[in-house]
Amino acid sequence: MKFIRILVWIETALLVLSLSIMVILAFAQVVLRNLFGTGFLWADPLVRQMVLWTGFLGAALATNDDRHISIDAFTKYFSVRTKQLFKIATSAAAAVIAFFLLSAAWEFMVNEMESGGEIFLGIPSWVGLAIIPVGYALITIHFAFNVIINAKARFGRGADEGRAS
Repeated sequence: MKFIRILVWIETALLVLSLSIMVILAFAQVVLRNLFGTGFLWADPLVRQMVLWTGFLGAALATNDDRHISIDAFTKYFSVRTKQLFKIATSAAAAVIAFFLLSAAWEFMVNEMESGGEIFLGIPSWVGLAIIPVGYALITIHFAFNVIINAKARFGRGADEGRAS
């Protein structure tokens, strides 16, 4: 699925960029504070915002790789076919839950836009918080595609050919 490959590439690039900027800024802050007794006033709030962005991008990538939080205490006793059905059901439920979280996050961001708060340097606080609905949207998309992929593996043409052999 080309769409997912492109989405994962973009998410990975943003995650690498975010982590790189966080490391460079944190290092610069330590050097500036310890050697020169100064620092960037805006660096700490920016790093805090980037931690939030990194967390959501990482969660989206984990969801794509089917490595998101899951409880599989009982599934180890299931057959392969039953595990596939279980993955379909849990991914579908998780997609619905993530969609509801997306809706709530959107309302939160809109309320933040109306309140007019700032993060730093005149940047509105909703800009930093935009990753919350975006992150839940990405997670929803990945869970939905996991449903499709697992359903194709379980019920698709490949599953019929596998049974014939």
